[in-house]
Amino acid sequence: MSAMNMDSVLPETVIQRARSASRFLDDLLNRFPEWLDAPDFSVPRGAGDIAALIQASCSALSVDSELMQALRQQRQREMARIALRELAGLADFDETLRDLSDLADACCAVAVDKASASLFERYGVPRDAQGRAVRPVVLGMGKLGGRELNFSSDIDLIVAYTARGQTDGQRPIENEQSFARLAQEMTRLLSARTEHGFVFRVDMRLRPWGKSGVLAIGFDAMEGYYETQGREWERY
Repeated sequence: MSAMNMDSVLPETVIQRARSASRFLDDLLNRFPEWLDAPDFSVPRGAGDIAALIQASCSALSVDSELMQALRQQRQREMARIALRELAGLADFDETLRDLSDLADACCAVAVDKASASLFERYGVPRDAQGRAVRPVVLGMGKLGGRELNFSSDIDLIVAYTARGQTDGQRPIENEQSFARLAQEMTRLLSARTEHGFVFRVDMRLRPWGKSGVLAIGFDAMEGYYETQGREWERY
């Protein structure tokens, strides 16, 4: 029988077998036993479903501590769902990797949105020489870029932006500064350890020039790097 046709609430024997195979899953279900009673807990999700779930839990939150708590709790719940489905034989390996990668994407998107809103309120919207809004682009590298994230993976990210310029606020700063601060804030929201844990560890060392490079790079500088300085694996 396919996963789509099975009852959303799993038999207790299946749950116990899965818990005995994973201390991680068992610890989470001991802390949050109510998850097992939720009709959506053991069902498959698409990328859009995961993104909508994370967005809905965080969209109305503006207090830093509340946002960080919500991100961490939703990450834990989805991690537990993904682990339970795999250990119960409801999900194949490809679904597990895809769901974990989609979860990371969704959490990154919320972190970027919240960091952007905070910085733009303080310094204004980054704009190019023609006055057009400049946007950030966050690239997933490594396992995330290959849609092969596993339960213990960190996420390799590069933060880029579309054009040089400066922000349009009362205290304008260069776009490079604005997006470098966005990269730092995004990383903090995802990686900082709180009483609720962390979301994902963020590694930005795969950016152009590695640790010695800027935290956020403009498209023109990025293109120049890959054309003249990038190694073959970076171009791939």
